[in-house]
Amino acid sequence: MAALHARVMTTPRPWTADEFRALLASANVFAVGSAKGLAVGRAVFEEAELLTLAVDPDHRRQAIGRGCLADFEEVAGSRGARHAHLEVAADNAPAIALYAGAGYVRSGLRQGYYSTPDGRRVDALVYRKILDSA
Repeated sequence: MAALHARVMTTPRPWTADEFRALLASANVFAVGSAKGLAVGRAVFEEAELLTLAVDPDHRRQAIGRGCLADFEEVAGSRGARHAHLEVAADNAPAIALYAGAGYVRSGLRQGYYSTPDGRRVDALVYRKILDSA
């Protein structure tokens, strides 16, 4: 997971193997996907949060991200979540298109939330969706 995340993420920074282990040790956190793409989420009561989604650059444009997102929603719904939210860097157009295409609606803005490797600040856009299982 950490190796894939490192190949994909710059803003926010990639997570380490220790960070993935610590997250996945929580009863509320789950991961879906494969070596080509993954999604990590958390479901607590009726709320699910997509913590990260990453697709191997060599396998993009093959619906892997869409599949990981759908799997995240399915697992979240099976754990009782009625709605999901996520945040995405405002300059990540492919991810924004993925989320909008899956029915997520922008619900907020966190100004200057992320810091890029060169020290620039980037806004986080917050998206929300009512899950079909609701």
